[in-house]
Amino acid sequence: MRHTVSIYILLLCSGISFSQRSPVSIGVDASRPIGDMKTFWSFFGYDEPNYTYRENGKKLLTELKQLSPVTVYVRTHNLLTSKGNSEGPDLKWGFTDAYKEDANGKPFYNWTIVDSIIDAYVQRGMKPLMEIGFMPKDLSIKSDPYEHTWSKGGNIWTGWTYPPKDYNKWRELVYQWTKHSIERYGKQEVTTWLWEVWNEPDIGYWSGTFEEYCKLYDYAVDGLKRACPECTIGGPHTTSPRNEKAYNYLTKFIEHCLHGKNYATGKTGTPLQYIGFHAKGSPEFVEGHIRMNMSVQLKDVQKAFEAVNSFPQLKNIPVIIGECDPEGCAACSEKRDPKYGYRNSAMYSSYTASSFARIYELMDQYKVNLKGAVSWSFEFEDQEWFAGFRDLATHGVDKPVLNIFRMFGMMDGKRISVTSDKGLTAADIIAKGVRGENDINAIASKGQNSLCIMIWNYHDEDVAANTSPVELNIKGLEKNKVLVHHYRVDKQFSNSFEKWKAIGKPQQVTEEQYKELEKAGQLQLYTSPEWKETKNGTATLKFDLALQAVSFIQLTW
Repeated sequence: MRHTVSIYILLLCSGISFSQRSPVSIGVDASRPIGDMKTFWSFFGYDEPNYTYRENGKKLLTELKQLSPVTVYVRTHNLLTSKGNSEGPDLKWGFTDAYKEDANGKPFYNWTIVDSIIDAYVQRGMKPLMEIGFMPKDLSIKSDPYEHTWSKGGNIWTGWTYPPKDYNKWRELVYQWTKHSIERYGKQEVTTWLWEVWNEPDIGYWSGTFEEYCKLYDYAVDGLKRACPECTIGGPHTTSPRNEKAYNYLTKFIEHCLHGKNYATGKTGTPLQYIGFHAKGSPEFVEGHIRMNMSVQLKDVQKAFEAVNSFPQLKNIPVIIGECDPEGCAACSEKRDPKYGYRNSAMYSSYTASSFARIYELMDQYKVNLKGAVSWSFEFEDQEWFAGFRDLATHGVDKPVLNIFRMFGMMDGKRISVTSDKGLTAADIIAKGVRGENDINAIASKGQNSLCIMIWNYHDEDVAANTSPVELNIKGLEKNKVLVHHYRVDKQFSNSFEKWKAIGKPQQVTEEQYKELEKAGQLQLYTSPEWKETKNGTATLKFDLALQAVSFIQLTW
């Protein structure tokens, strides 16, 4: 008896809870579809457009295209920004020099850099979510200072954020850009793109009034539609709707488009063909570790869906979460603030899996037509290895989070019913975050000849915790035998960051080390593929899942 008590005390002191050792039961019913496996995850974006045509940028675009057969959309800032004084792009800064005026104020256009960016998308079969912005220097009402110095600690909201000095010239700029795009890529291609006007006009990205933004939008739409009546445009890509100011800006803009006087035409209303808004989490660094906050990001999504549903005229209108991320500063490195350290690790992966699954849940609950959720994460040039930026790759090596999108890329057909005795709902997370029990849950889909299940073990707190045993019970299978592939993202698998640490955190890597890191960045099998017999249409799989790990089970027949 004394030995039993001693072992019990030892286990308690080591942090092991007996209740946690019971397997988490996850059930998947292949016979119960709950909705389409919409591919809203296949949208990506970034601030610095000039990285697009660098070698690592092109490499990453190719990988994003290869995620799945579905269309990938790409959104980038600064497509109309002038060069300024610097020789190259900087954090949160890029340029195309598309518009200039001569001494007499006559506009002339140079699409060379814009074309090199859009070419990189179109050549890969990708589509731009074309952001009409920011203000060219020669068109800005406040052209000096024009280029910001944010990376050096200076003011970011400089001349590129201001209204045009001539709205007719602004309209003509959009018309000429659209016309050029049709001439270069063909109307059939251009009509498949998505267009928008500006970014986050409710904060410093727009140094004009609300009325001036509506005017900017109206004139841009008029220019676009004159060149391409069939083209699709929307907005306003405002910030987090959980904030009352942003929510009101979004709804006032919708009211303007539906019922307001069009500044460009004098008529009532302006084309609004999709609704765009942003949703961001809010991590902290507390007591020596990172604490995420998925609650507020999901609250943004919920509030925006409520806003859209408050307008009966907008029923079934496409909705795009123009930036959908764990926080709001992709260009802020871990050195700038330690709370950004989650981005290199598997924590970013499990957060992405868990949060996207809850966005599917909210989409169903509010019955919205969610077309896209843009992960504002690409790659950064001329930076240290694993500097802690919010990116998908570093120096051309994929980070763990990119493998979550590879998992989504294998899911198709219908989403099917999932239950978990340790899983949280979107409502749970909005109310309390993931601060108590771990969220151990799954999302599943069934295609013509496959069934895919993504399972995660997520918690907002980045602290050491026990591995959880999982018992996955799948029913409703129609075949007697299935081939099982089990993939994993954790500290050991599909994790270039852990490999980089293991080889000594080099900032100068050898060719052999680069190949090792590149291989470690790919999605890896957790176990060897195996054929498994089913019994009465059921199959059971058992495995352990560490905190912040994500498993992906693919059954094929």
